Amino acid sequence: MGVNKYLLIIVLIISGCANRGTPTGGEIDTDPPVVLKSIPENFSSNFNSENIEIIFDEYIKLNNTQKELIISPPIDPMPYILPMGSASKILKISELDSLRENTTYSFHFGESIQDNNEKNPLSNYRYVFSTGNYIDSLFIKGSVYDAFSKEISENINVLLYEIDSLFTDSIIYKQKPKHVAKVIDSTNNYIVQNIKKGKYLVIALEEENKDYIFQSKLDKIGFTKEFIELPADSIIDLKVFKETPPFKLGKPKQKTNRSFKFGYEGEFENFKIKIINDDSLNYYGKITRHHDSDSLIYWLKTDKKLDSILFNVFNKKFSDTLKIKLRDKENDSLIIKSEQNKTLKFEDNFIIEANLPFEKINKEKIKVFDKDSLNIDFEIKLDSLANQYSFIFEKEEEQEYRIELMPGALTDFYENINDSLFFKARTRTYNDYGNLNLNLRNAVFPIIIELVNSRGQVKYDTYSINSSSIDFNNIDPGKYFIRITFDKNQNKKFDSGNFLNKIFPERVVYYPDEVDVRAGWDLVQEFILE
Repeated sequence: MGVNKYLLIIVLIISGCANRGTPTGGEIDTDPPVVLKSIPENFSSNFNSENIEIIFDEYIKLNNTQKELIISPPIDPMPYILPMGSASKILKISELDSLRENTTYSFHFGESIQDNNEKNPLSNYRYVFSTGNYIDSLFIKGSVYDAFSKEISENINVLLYEIDSLFTDSIIYKQKPKHVAKVIDSTNNYIVQNIKKGKYLVIALEEENKDYIFQSKLDKIGFTKEFIELPADSIIDLKVFKETPPFKLGKPKQKTNRSFKFGYEGEFENFKIKIINDDSLNYYGKITRHHDSDSLIYWLKTDKKLDSILFNVFNKKFSDTLKIKLRDKENDSLIIKSEQNKTLKFEDNFIIEANLPFEKINKEKIKVFDKDSLNIDFEIKLDSLANQYSFIFEKEEEQEYRIELMPGALTDFYENINDSLFFKARTRTYNDYGNLNLNLRNAVFPIIIELVNSRGQVKYDTYSINSSSIDFNNIDPGKYFIRITFDKNQNKKFDSGNFLNKIFPERVVYYPDEVDVRAGWDLVQEFILE
């Protein structure tokens, strides 16, 4: 027992010694890499080298240079930059064989230079040189906003084009700019540095592909109405927007034997469609809008079998002829459904829609009952383009409504009628919803008022031509942003701008904070429009 006791003591002592002072790895490195020297030196003039070496005090990696690195003015072809994928103490820039004379160049690395171990970034490091006798030192700075949305994208750059004898407005569609700077999306701010004295076009461009060429169908643009002149104009704010392309109708695609889908781009314009195969063709046509895409459906009714159709699509602004060859396809059967999912809100109407266009409705074959089986008076309204019937009636709290359509209540364009249809919809209590009373100051009418959720979706909207007191009653509890659009041309929608025509988008302002609408509460909110 005595020997075992001593052995146990020895084991415990050894174990204690082994655990004492176990290395922890030391403190975590939080310092960014440090530039020891550059060859040629940073901010060199009379630059004539085809290679640059930037030497660091530790191993570095380059991360996401496609997004972070801004070369101003752009160099084409793009120089070769190392390290790629591996780590090194030397950042190498090579193949600089297409530089312009008497030009100041800036390599802005953003957050792309990181140390190899802890990935600490060397933020906003710039390497600058001039192929001329001096470094250009002027700058412009400012902020960039979205003309319609509350937040801006992370893919926005500010571009400068020098105004010289070769300049035209179309340069932004063809050539890369003289200077580029990235907009820091967390601050909305930018700064373009090392610019020479002169006159410039300045634009902001939001683009995914980062080629610095404006593509109006894909990109957002912001611009100033006048050229800027340095050094006088050094602070410039810009608002980006997506141009609305002119209305253009695509080629038709056959859906069924009697329906054809026309895709379109731009703002929808009313138009007519005629079939011009021959003068003896008797037919009827109808147009509805597709719910889930920018498309229209043309519905054809004729007793003649056709191998092809020649469509004439026209309005006062345009006329086009489109031909389509036909194939044998199945026709759809009539399907009718309700838009609401059981719950009917106090401010909404009960809506039904169909996959085939409605032609007529027989109100005598429709009944609306409450939960006590009492008849409810109602009115009916047709939206022919959306192909929806709205049933308009007074609604009460905690009520259940039953909408019954007997056979033949509805007739579609092809003279199909409905079978017996039964729909149910319930209302909640007023306390399940909230009310928002919005008091506007300094409003310039008319205005569009919208409540927008965090994803930018419009949940409620209204239009005012003279009232500064706006009520949103019985709305879902939640947090909303308030968006006001000054509807200058009084067409009840936001109108975007156009670069070539120097048209700015209609003014849009947001209340700075989300408003919290709570169930059973009346929220009164003042909004001072500046």
